[in-house]
Order: sequence, then structure tokens, then C-alpha cells
Amino acid sequence: MADLHILYVEDDARLAEQVTALMTQQGDRVTWAADGAQGLARAAAERFDLVILDRMLPGMNGLELVRRLRAAGVAAPVLMLSALGRAENRVDGLEAGVDDYMAKPFEPAELVARVRALHRRAAGQGHSPVILFGDLECHVKARTAHRRGRHVPLSPKEFTLFAYLMENAGEVVTREMLLRDVWHLNFDPQTNVIDVSVGRLRRKLEEGFDTPVLETIWGAGYRLVAA
Repeated sequence: MADLHILYVEDDARLAEQVTALMTQQGDRVTWAADGAQGLARAAAERFDLVILDRMLPGMNGLELVRRLRAAGVAAPVLMLSALGRAENRVDGLEAGVDDYMAKPFEPAELVARVRALHRRAAGQGHSPVILFGDLECHVKARTAHRRGRHVPLSPKEFTLFAYLMENAGEVVTREMLLRDVWHLNFDPQTNVIDVSVGRLRRKLEEGFDTPVLETIWGAGYRLVAA
């Protein structure tokens, strides 16, 4: 049984009590924050294995909170819970830096399963500890990226994207593959979330280097190439 330290940001005290009890029964420790500002302060003061947060929070909404967490260097995976469950709402959350998104109301067993799956992905369980390609290194368990020995700071979603590309290095990865395996969507949201994310990753991997490593194959997808 996993023993996670979870930050839970939720303004509904009754729901917060229910979720806290649920996760505590699984052997986890939950720290509750009632609004975005409290959540941000907690995340700055303590290290958490995972963050669960509501989208509609007083003062600072969940999307702004996750942006600030990422800007502050908080690397813990984030699961957003929201009554806004439409496809475009989910995409907004994923674009802001959320790793998974669940609509309210939700089944308790599914929440536990999502938390466990998110933690497993973050820990890189079931994968080779280091993937090498050209001058790129993907340290799966540490969730770090390196190029020519230099650390490349990535957000959790950027790292997930990088690791997926590294697992398929040299091969064309299609948008459909990325939607299914990285964003966990079985439909095309008709937004530029993939293009934006790939663009950010490309800039980080290539900044300060004279050779490109991530190319766009127009009409097909994307491919890592050895520098």
C-alpha cells in the first residue's frame, strides 16, 4: 500500500473531509488547504508526492494555482477535480500543467485508482531507469532530462512528453499517439495543446545548442533525431 503525502486544495469542507478520509484509509497522509493561496503557501513550505485540487476556488482558481505551482518549481503530479467536465474544460486544465483531470461527481474507487496510476507514472515504475538517444538522457525514475550532461528543467507534463518521445526515439510519433498515451484523451480536442507543448519542449531541449533534436514531420507528427 502506497504511503503518499497529498496536498488537497478544496473549498468545500464536507467534500474535503470525505476525500481526506478516503485517502487516509488507503494509508496516505492528506494536508488540506481551503483556497488557492493556502495551497500555494503549503506547497512552498512542504514537499508533497501528489496534489489534488479543485478548479473553482475562491480568490485564486485552480488553473492559476497550478500555473504558479509549476512556475515555483513544484514537480509533484497534479490531479484536478472539477464540476466542469466538458472536453474543453479538461483541455484547459491539461494546458495549464495538470497531469490528470476528473469531473465531479466521481466514484471514490476511481479517484483512488487515478491517484495510484498518477503516482506510478511519476515514479516511472515499469520502465528502464535511463533511456539514451544521441546526446539526450531520460532518467525515468528521477524524472529528469539531460543533454550533453546538462540538466534540462521540465515540468511534469513536459517530462512525460519527453519520456514518450525517447521511448519512440527515431520514429514518427503522431498526434493521435500523443493524445492517447500522453494526454489520455480518446478524441481530438481541436486545440493546439500538442503544438504548444512540443514547442516548449523543443525550446528547452535546443536552447544553447547548435543542433536540433526534435523535428516536426508535417502532416505526420514529431520525431526525435540524434544530434
